[in-house]
Amino acid sequence: MEGKGTPVGRRVVLGMLGLGALGVAVGSRAQDGLDSALSQVTSKDPTGLSGLLPGGGGFRFYNITGSVPHRDATNYRLTVSGLVDRQAGYTLADLLAMPQTHMVRDVQCVTGWRVDDTAFEGVRLSHLLDLAGVRDGAGAIRFTCFDGAYTESLTLEQARRDDVLVALKMQGKPVTTAHGGPVRLYVAPMYFYKSAKWLSGIEVTKTVQPGYWEHYGYDVDAWVGRSNGRNDAPTA
Repeated sequence: MEGKGTPVGRRVVLGMLGLGALGVAVGSRAQDGLDSALSQVTSKDPTGLSGLLPGGGGFRFYNITGSVPHRDATNYRLTVSGLVDRQAGYTLADLLAMPQTHMVRDVQCVTGWRVDDTAFEGVRLSHLLDLAGVRDGAGAIRFTCFDGAYTESLTLEQARRDDVLVALKMQGKPVTTAHGGPVRLYVAPMYFYKSAKWLSGIEVTKTVQPGYWEHYGYDVDAWVGRSNGRNDAPTA
């Protein structure tokens, strides 16, 4: 028998209406602040309707800590460590000065929603691995995030794909805080939980260490349409 669904609270509805009007009014000038406000609404919205608001772009905003962390050009740093010849720490300016790759793919969430034709731009993860010099015996990458809680992983072979980015821009603009900026991972052919937000650490390891959601039953290898019991169309 079909369930009745989850009721939508009055505050959520009013917040959605107000933020929708704000999204039309301010355009791109306040996108980071708008995304942060939307993230507070969508985290309390069980219906998914808030993903249709102007400014939301069809995305749902998730976090696992109950708050949205913040870093900017003044205090952001990405570390590369583990089984490498040259450990490194990169500022946002360092990453922006590296060769940039642009790609447009559909984003598919394992919960079912999809956003078509999403543009990402950033540094190929393989480029950072080449700069570090991966040692013999390495087989995987572990990613950590500055929310202090989220983790993810890829095999070394997956990480070296041309469609895996350390993303600095999304839809032609800097990745906003709510979308995981200033730097997030983007793994184009996999479900979006693999594209870790608020990326702060890249650690080269011997073997795959399951990420946050994999401990709750999600597949470690999360190819869109070929994992997690789903048959979604591929994103690449």
